Amino acid sequence: MKIPEGKKVYFASDNHLGAPTQKESLAREKKFVRWLASIENDAAAIFLLGDLFDFWFEYKQVVPKGFVRILGKLAQLTDAGIPIYFFVGNHDLWMHSYFQEELNIPVFHQPKVFQFNDKQFFIGHGDGLGPHDKGYKRMKKVFVHPFSKWLYRWLHPDIGVKLAKHLSVKNKLISGDEDAKFLGEENEWLVQYAKRKLEKQHYDYFLFGHRHLPMEIQLNEKSVYINTGDWITYFTYAVFDGLELNLKTYKET
Repeated sequence: MKIPEGKKVYFASDNHLGAPTQKESLAREKKFVRWLASIENDAAAIFLLGDLFDFWFEYKQVVPKGFVRILGKLAQLTDAGIPIYFFVGNHDLWMHSYFQEELNIPVFHQPKVFQFNDKQFFIGHGDGLGPHDKGYKRMKKVFVHPFSKWLYRWLHPDIGVKLAKHLSVKNKLISGDEDAKFLGEENEWLVQYAKRKLEKQHYDYFLFGHRHLPMEIQLNEKSVYINTGDWITYFTYAVFDGLELNLKTYKET
């Protein structure tokens, strides 16, 4: 993708809309929509790196209730010709074709490489990557298996969605517990994952969400790891201006 002069590429993740309460979520949703409105004049593309929702499951004829403001804004942006790309996270991994068909937003279930101007970007949500978290990796295989999804669809949406929301809100990254603290570069498994990838191929930037912490770490002289933070505590995002990628915080005036 060639970035036109004066245009930028934006990256954000981990909104967890719907949690911990509808009231608190609505305030964050409105804020995120205002941010999207603030960037639409210079956005060449927008990347959403997962966990936009705290829970999402697509039945054949039903999607979760709510989120009309964010869905409407995303539709407006794509209708205006601004490409948006979505990477599923561990909270919305059951996303299927709704975004593609209804909003013209391609959905990726695995990390993907993009090139902007002369820079190589390795982009994903970040869950299940790296040398650790083996328990989650096993659990994810069960969750994404077609048989598991088929079984879940037999639950009435009023039951299935309520149950999933209850379990999802208990996630430690929402409640702000120990998992959302910086572990040190040597213990950050996404940093270790990025360094291993660099042993085989060069990437200028690694962009992930999932950790809920805004981070910018120099991997070597020519490669940088960036975590986009979240829209619960930090309200941070990354922006590429055609030359450099930087972390920023959305502050309303």
